[in-house]
Amino acid sequence: MPYAFDVTAAIVVYKNPPSLVRRAALSFMRTPRRVCLFVIDNSPTDELRGVAEECGAEYIFAGKNLGYGAAHNIAIARVANCSKYHLILNPDIYFDPEVIDRLYCFMEQNPDVGLVMPKILNPDGSVQPLCKLLPSPFDLFARRFLPQFARRLLKRKMDSYECRDVDLARAAFIPYLSGCFMFLRTEVLQKAGGFDERFFMYFEDTDLTRRIAREWLTVFLPYTSVYHEFGRGSYKELRLLGIHLVNAVRYFNKFGRLRDPDALGADAGSNCAA
Repeated sequence: MPYAFDVTAAIVVYKNPPSLVRRAALSFMRTPRRVCLFVIDNSPTDELRGVAEECGAEYIFAGKNLGYGAAHNIAIARVANCSKYHLILNPDIYFDPEVIDRLYCFMEQNPDVGLVMPKILNPDGSVQPLCKLLPSPFDLFARRFLPQFARRLLKRKMDSYECRDVDLARAAFIPYLSGCFMFLRTEVLQKAGGFDERFFMYFEDTDLTRRIAREWLTVFLPYTSVYHEFGRGSYKELRLLGIHLVNAVRYFNKFGRLRDPDALGADAGSNCAA
């Protein structure tokens, strides 16, 4: 069936600087494809409406903070049978116009891939290590709370969790991809049921990638890249750390405490066609 759009996208915002939202929105809207963008605003006021509409996006004011996944699900419900691919996009991401087209072509050539994430760079061009295995409680505790000397002693284990022992110079299957930029087949996203709204913030991307990877490949594609102003909010605010910990408990209650009970991760790094 013909689709109205090649790619749809959604950005969830919450009191973000207008300049940041504008840059992310225009990065997507300037792609040479038939595209449609939704901006879902969880802010207490609709001050970002003008920025979204100025960029040609459809603005949706939630009226309250629904959480990351629940807000994205509003757009996901609207794009069923409307686009072939859907992009989950953070407001602190920006990229060149050709990025979406490269991801689109990769997905067209690899019909067994349900989700792809490009290389994620810091603004200075350094790489953010956002490819990971499925986490165990120890992985999360070690990365967040262990002192530096202890982390050095566990370097091999921690490097393995961040897929540093995988050849990421080539397209590879990765069981946990970051939610800051997720390029998905809309059909796959619909079948997966979108985000689990029990995760208000944090772990919603772990959960979604994991569920998609049961039937489709979830792939890191290093041949194209985007920039991400990584905030690491839970490292700066106790409130966000609390939300992070609560959602970690929810995640492990849902899937168990072993790293790979679904056998995901054993084949991390398997090469894909590109």
